[in-house]
Amino acid sequence: MSKRTWMRALFAAISAVVAGIIVAACGATTHTAGQQQIRHVFVITLENENYATTFGANSKAPYLSQTLVSQGAMVQQYYGTGHVSLDNYISMISGQAPTPETDNDCPIYQDVKLTGVTADGQAIGSGCVYPASIKTLPDQLKAAGLTWKGYEGDMGNDPTRESATCGHPTLNTTDLTQAAEAPSAAVPLGDQYATRHNPFMYFHSIIDSSDCGQNVVNLNKLTTDLQSISTTANFNLITPNLCDDGHDAPCVNGQPGGLTSANTFLQKWVPIITGSPAFQQDGLLIINFDESSYATVTQPSAGKTELTFAGATCCSQQPGPNLPAFPQTSSLSYKGMTINLTKQSFGGDQTGAVMISKFIKPGTVSTVPYNHYSMLKSIEDIFQLDHLGYAGQAGLVGFGNDIFTNL
Repeated sequence: MSKRTWMRALFAAISAVVAGIIVAACGATTHTAGQQQIRHVFVITLENENYATTFGANSKAPYLSQTLVSQGAMVQQYYGTGHVSLDNYISMISGQAPTPETDNDCPIYQDVKLTGVTADGQAIGSGCVYPASIKTLPDQLKAAGLTWKGYEGDMGNDPTRESATCGHPTLNTTDLTQAAEAPSAAVPLGDQYATRHNPFMYFHSIIDSSDCGQNVVNLNKLTTDLQSISTTANFNLITPNLCDDGHDAPCVNGQPGGLTSANTFLQKWVPIITGSPAFQQDGLLIINFDESSYATVTQPSAGKTELTFAGATCCSQQPGPNLPAFPQTSSLSYKGMTINLTKQSFGGDQTGAVMISKFIKPGTVSTVPYNHYSMLKSIEDIFQLDHLGYAGQAGLVGFGNDIFTNL
């Protein structure tokens, strides 16, 4: 081969490589732009089930594990970010890692005592309700001229516990919503609302704003809002009550709870959401769980229960600046029983998730690892927002073409 021919071949090879890089880059850009066709996101968060139980052959939630999986994407490697509940919800809308109090569901509703902020946006301190300087996805959406709403099952059923909009305990008092309230003459429907499953209530930027009363409402408002595109928010977080989300089993109102009641809830509400004009135009529905179920349960003696969480993580998750070393053990009393909780690590274990959209081919299966921070990052990417807290962690992957298979 002559020198000139060799140089031409080399130039052609380099040109092909460069062209490939450009095509790949353009493909990634086009894909991101493709996801931005989504303008309405709905998230339904259920409670406390591991992947194998929810999606196994003997699942008590066949509508979720079979019907809805066949309609969209089964995201097998989706993980919670902590145990027991509240820290997961907070991570979904703010990218904040736990404080010792949010890591244990904040039985006392108290302000965060902020001592600093890390370079990657993590609040340093203890407590439950973050100061207004710590921002959330709703803050970002509002600043961008977009809308958001939280729909809360049973909120306001008992006005002595919480109001029907922006419902939360008085600061520095005991959270009376930590346990479900059975139906009674005074409260005919009972009250199974849980503040700890409503993350909006843990940020002063939200609860001190007039937006809170307008945007954080009882679930019964959802059907009306879905009637038109103009009344449907861009981002919607739907939190069932303690029975409908599968947390309690059995429930104080006599229903079975667990996956059975969660399945019934989805059978009612998913068709209402997916049949709405906003969803059909450009919607995405995410059904996830806050955390996995207990890894092991033992009863070494009468009146005593030992619960152990494995705390597995994915996606290079970090524990944050506020938690002590693991494993950790704490005790609480519930209905006359002593419960010892042991967390072997700081993660929330594998739960799986299901996503439905016209931008997802039915029957899609993803094996890419994701967690709640990934979900926040993905929603921020959809709406072209910056990344909050650990949603901006280097190397964190947002939902990709493994899920959005029909862009």
